[in-house]
Amino acid sequence: MSAPRNVRDAVVIGAGPTGLTLAIALRRYGMDTIVVDKGPSTKREPRASVIWQRALEALRDLGCADLVMSQGLPLNRGEFHVRGRRAGVQQVQLPDTAYPGPLSIEQDVVERLLRDRLRQLGPDVQWSTEAVAVRLDGGSAEVDLRGADGNTRTVDCRWVIGCEGSHSIVRKSLGIPFEGEQRHNLQCMQLNAEPDWSHPYDPGATRIFINHGVTLITDPVPGRGTRFFAFCPDPAPHSQEPPTPREMESLVARATGEPGVRLVPTDPYWANRSRFHDRLAATLRQGHALLAGDSGHLWAPIGGHGLNTGLLGAHNLGWKLAAVHHGWATDALLDTYNTEQRHTAQEVMRNMRRNILEIPPNLPTLTAIQLLLPQLLRSERFARQGALILSDFARNHRKSALSTGRAGPGPLRPGDRLPDLRVTSETGSGRLHDLLSYQRWSLLVTGDGSGTSELRKLTDRYVMPVALFTIRTEPPGHRTRPEGTLLLVRPDGHIGLSARATDDRALTTYLDRWFVRKT
Repeated sequence: MSAPRNVRDAVVIGAGPTGLTLAIALRRYGMDTIVVDKGPSTKREPRASVIWQRALEALRDLGCADLVMSQGLPLNRGEFHVRGRRAGVQQVQLPDTAYPGPLSIEQDVVERLLRDRLRQLGPDVQWSTEAVAVRLDGGSAEVDLRGADGNTRTVDCRWVIGCEGSHSIVRKSLGIPFEGEQRHNLQCMQLNAEPDWSHPYDPGATRIFINHGVTLITDPVPGRGTRFFAFCPDPAPHSQEPPTPREMESLVARATGEPGVRLVPTDPYWANRSRFHDRLAATLRQGHALLAGDSGHLWAPIGGHGLNTGLLGAHNLGWKLAAVHHGWATDALLDTYNTEQRHTAQEVMRNMRRNILEIPPNLPTLTAIQLLLPQLLRSERFARQGALILSDFARNHRKSALSTGRAGPGPLRPGDRLPDLRVTSETGSGRLHDLLSYQRWSLLVTGDGSGTSELRKLTDRYVMPVALFTIRTEPPGHRTRPEGTLLLVRPDGHIGLSARATDDRALTTYLDRWFVRKT
């Protein structure tokens, strides 16, 4: 008689920011989750350097934001220079959030902090452990893992999630097409250095220098260093060597129009030369296997949203996978991760291709930027819209099957992120997001709370955790629904259903579609 199989709940392959974020989310839901990575330890390459506001909100849901904020530099504006002349300033801070501005923090620091959080919730990453094959078997999966000693073992699990990057073994094992193409004649060169130039160190400012055939972006990094990264044409696409300090000095001088720039590399040394593919997996879910981060989508880092899109994708996936795994929700809920995240990736890719402020400009485009950008930067509407896009607050799931109900007056619609307003509830006065939780859904009713007892009885029929609050905004009527409106808010802070508080039928129909009733 064979021994019973020891089946783990989930195996996360890849211990980069996306994989660590997802594993933290699953462990917070009580799932037995292991993380494996073929590398020997947490990476020491800085790579990405900015976390935008929406991703900071996601990290707060996972208990990580305070750690991350303590190690980064808050940014408040972007300064644009065209052909060596200052074109204007764009403010990037926004209201209705606990994180009004983005954070300058390098990826290796983020990974270290996420790993610390993971170890608070269970075992460490299994380093030097490479996934070499994945097989699906009905309601479970098998993962072949090869250790540092060369021996291979098989782990049985309910779910396997590929977060291991562009060469994902999960995607390849399941034959999922990775659709797209290589970006030609575009490279990004990066160097961390202390510069000797005319722009003093400013810990709150990102500087963007636009000139013919080059866009240079500089971010302050903790310790008074500066991250220089430049997009430019690629005359020697087979060269793999990172740029030298002298090569970067020449590029910085060309972008800024300032001769004699000197760059002293910081310690530890970081320089990198990158080329890119724009690719999207045909599906991010196949049965009990899923893809997240660069395993499912990647693009040139124009706009600086690769890391953030991966973090937010893991934030989206974690609660859905846990709800289906625990039997709280129908399997269709997990399918919405595929549709929502692929739509988000497609939108980011479209925005990236239209971002003329970071794509190296030709002469006609450069002339247009020089003429129009100063005027646009003086426009409050342009500044706010730009800040919303950068923060990821403008991204929504309005087209998702999970978003239902009346749009109503004002800008807030089903599928939108719920803004973090000042509100009064039965718990007192405070911020709206303090009422929400990543561990459950939230049913918000605007008004005096009449009829909420019936709503509580209704939600109590389902095994999915739901908390109910009656709220009034401060000041009254500020960017919310009229009195007598209910908002059913997902664990990730997006509105699932908007309806009249008396519309029991709309709420019941929604809950029956996605939630499992108690027996």
